[in-house]
Amino acid sequence: MKITEFPKIIITFLKESQREIKRVNWPTREATTKQTLIVIAVSLVIAIYLGGLDFIFTTLLNTFIF
Repeated sequence: MKITEFPKIIITFLKESQREIKRVNWPTREATTKQTLIVIAVSLVIAIYLGGLDFIFTTLLNTFIF
């Protein structure tokens, strides 16, 4: 690649990127909000579950081993 071809390559890349961005199927605001809330809810449920297991095992270890 010659240094004189570099600007052409960049321009071509930017034009192709712009074409691809126009073809993307972007989610609606409502869909994004709904999916975000689902992710937060699932994360909280998993965190509570793992925290509960940690508490139970810590209590059992402290009671029977230490």
